[in-house]
Amino acid sequence: MFDRLPPLQTLRAFEATGRLLSMTLAAQELHVTHGAVSRHIKTLESHLGVALFQRLTRRIVLTEAGAEFLLAVNRALAELTKESERLRTHDSVTRLKINASVSFANRWLAPRLYRLKARHPELDVHLDVTDKYVDLNDSDVDVAIRYGSGRYPRVLAERILDETVTPVCSADYQAKMGGMASVESLARCTLLHEGGMLANWEQWLALAGLSGVRSDRGTAYSHGSLAIEAAIRGEGVALGRSVIVADDIAAGRLVAPFAQLRLESERGHDLVYRIGSRDDPKVRAVRDWLADEIRIFLAEVG
Repeated sequence: MFDRLPPLQTLRAFEATGRLLSMTLAAQELHVTHGAVSRHIKTLESHLGVALFQRLTRRIVLTEAGAEFLLAVNRALAELTKESERLRTHDSVTRLKINASVSFANRWLAPRLYRLKARHPELDVHLDVTDKYVDLNDSDVDVAIRYGSGRYPRVLAERILDETVTPVCSADYQAKMGGMASVESLARCTLLHEGGMLANWEQWLALAGLSGVRSDRGTAYSHGSLAIEAAIRGEGVALGRSVIVADDIAAGRLVAPFAQLRLESERGHDLVYRIGSRDDPKVRAVRDWLADEIRIFLAEVG
């Protein structure tokens, strides 16, 4: 049935030409050449077996068949446009796109995301994971969760979680290093680093009073989650960010041998959204869900 329909581009060319009664103006509107419009019209007339225009010396006019067909084409294109817009708008309303950093998404957000989906089954949740800066004013991201200072240009931000850092390792590695009863034992341990971390080993060792221990030795990773995975495998001691390692400590994959020595991080996790979108239903859904998740999380970690 549908294989007998004329090509869509011929209908668009015909509609524009019939409305403007000029192939030149139709070509300008469609951003094609005059010759392309002329060929589309000829193809359509050949397909239908009737003349749609009467070519006069300096102008064209619709034939009777052409005028009738133009009405039908207008109705069909208007219906297609209406349905396309409905689907496009529906998609933008039901799709919720959340941007988050690699480590936070992998170790905290993603394992909890199913509860957001259960709470809002009408939303199609898309998780966009990257450590690159995403400009919310030039993207389709609805909300972002960023690890930073809390100050970001041209957007609004709410601090949702602060962090501290403390050494973490596997229980097997702790036993291998003689139980690590004192902070001095770190001098014999392999240190695992998260690249770019400001609350780093140098600062933590200073807090612990270990000025004689080199802070730059060991293995460095571009993402904190990679350093934590190395610690879980028993490759050394990582400086764990409290939010990122909490689930691993609770599950026994990691231990914190010096949990009483926590260095305050200069950064925290912020919920970020566009100016003017605070009361957007999707932003409100994420904010309310995060508030509940964080309340549960803080109660669990004490």
